[in-house]
Amino acid sequence: MAEGTGSKEDPWVLTTPPGSSSYSMYRDEAADPPTLVCRVGSTTLTYHLRAVDDLHAWLVEQGDWVPLGASDEKKAAAEGTVEAWGRSPDNPVGGWYGLRNGYRGRFGMYLPPLLEALGLAEVTHDPRNNAMRAI
Repeated sequence: MAEGTGSKEDPWVLTTPPGSSSYSMYRDEAADPPTLVCRVGSTTLTYHLRAVDDLHAWLVEQGDWVPLGASDEKKAAAEGTVEAWGRSPDNPVGGWYGLRNGYRGRFGMYLPPLLEALGLAEVTHDPRNNAMRAI
């Protein structure tokens, strides 16, 4: 379970799947669109808040483990990964869940631990090549 309640004043404190770094996330429901704010050191990334429910629904459809495939925005995402789905024109938002141009990637790194903390998914925690599935 993540520390925090997910508010700006009490963000979720999470750890990347390999366990190599910690970061925080919180909901900004007043933003347009409603946003998940992810702080990694001095870097701020933002994602559609609906990504939590949309990703969980997609994982349920997949019915098995899905590789995370985390990569930066400027690098191609491996087909069939959480990262590729998070940028696909076929997902519910019709493209990137990341909202901040230049910082739209890493969906497959930062969203899976949140879904795990919320009790929606299991995530593997190996040094590399992690995966997740809905629970």
